[in-house]
Amino acid sequence: MDEPAEIGRRVQRLRTERGLTQRQLADPSYTPAYISTLESGKVRPSETALRFLAGRLGVSIEELTTGRPAHLATELRLGLTDAQRELATGAADEAAVRYRRLLTDAEHLDLAPERAEALLGLGDCALESGELDDARRHFEAAEQLLADRPLPRRARAIRGRAVAHLLAGELRYACYLLESTIDELSSSGLADPEALVLLHAAAIGPYIDMGAHARAAHAAELALALAPRVDDPALVAGMHRQVARTFLAEGRTADADASLAKAQTIYRQLRLRTDLAHCHWMRGYIQAQNGDLTLAERELRTARDMLDAKRATLYTAQVEVELADVLRRLGRYEEAAGLLSALLELGDRHGAVHAGGAHRLLGLIAEERDEPEAAEEHYVQALSLLERSGASGDLADLCRLLGDLLRRGGRTEAAMDVYRTGLGHRAAPGTTTLGPAPAAPALRRS
Repeated sequence: MDEPAEIGRRVQRLRTERGLTQRQLADPSYTPAYISTLESGKVRPSETALRFLAGRLGVSIEELTTGRPAHLATELRLGLTDAQRELATGAADEAAVRYRRLLTDAEHLDLAPERAEALLGLGDCALESGELDDARRHFEAAEQLLADRPLPRRARAIRGRAVAHLLAGELRYACYLLESTIDELSSSGLADPEALVLLHAAAIGPYIDMGAHARAAHAAELALALAPRVDDPALVAGMHRQVARTFLAEGRTADADASLAKAQTIYRQLRLRTDLAHCHWMRGYIQAQNGDLTLAERELRTARDMLDAKRATLYTAQVEVELADVLRRLGRYEEAAGLLSALLELGDRHGAVHAGGAHRLLGLIAEERDEPEAAEEHYVQALSLLERSGASGDLADLCRLLGDLLRRGGRTEAAMDVYRTGLGHRAAPGTTTLGPAPAAPALRRS
């Protein structure tokens, strides 16, 4: 609500436009003197008085107290819904154009919740297009706008920031953001099931990349327990998609595939094409793990084509790393190396973890082509990238590959040093690198 002086000037303007005297506006419930005092800004009208005056002047209470016609706010909210649908079914850059226009409208109308929603949408668009700095900035701005709201209302912005850091290879900071928010929710009595499922599901990815599989399994267990209390089907589907990763880490491929099937069913119903593409991506990975490389290639190409059609460049590049590994295992080295080289030409834009994975695969290709010097160069570059990100599980495996290469070349001492480094990375995750795991929340039964 505006200050009394602003409301008073608005009442006077609207009264004059309608050709009413102060007495005519006041009758039969108030006096002309009260209207005069109100118009001069010397009194703040009560809700009862505002309702009476709005009715006499033919406007909504919102327009009387803020100057915003009610229909404009409604149209803005409908526009945000349309933009969200466009992001789900179309291209991220086109959805971003709509979100930017809606953000300008929300700023003009001074509608903080709608500004925050537009910023969250822009953050999601930036994640898809690989503009991770922009994504962080949008999510941070949304969180600041919602600073006076309850923590569950800010969970989506915090989760967005964490995903941006995760995709940039900053795994530990992503875990810190998610874990600290979960702990705050649990300790403050604001253990909202939807917020907790969103945050626990988001934590599974960085946990697995860091090799903290026990933590990932614990987060999945908590998310599954909370899922029956969540009404948002897209959120439940996202949870199932992330839980599938913990099943894969435990070698439970049938359970992982079943979890993905649940997610795919929901995504098809909701026409969420980016999320559906992620399911094809993970199913391709499962088939590759099972040794069915032909089916794996088909699933990964489906995912890549769906993401490319939406111009989701970040995720497209990440799928191509998985696809290149399948092509390598099929003996199609030139095709695989071409995909990986194109990815690396983009620099670190798509994150250290995936750039490190690309160098690792190029090293394997070089080894299989009997090019040990090129293989060592790629492995060393991969080590540098993965050490920066904290992807401990991948680092341990990479140290094994490099150590074996050095040992076969007769460089035993250097190989031993690399093996020791790998053992250090294998021991660290989930113990010394992270603090205590977030506790299970004490949820009140409704």
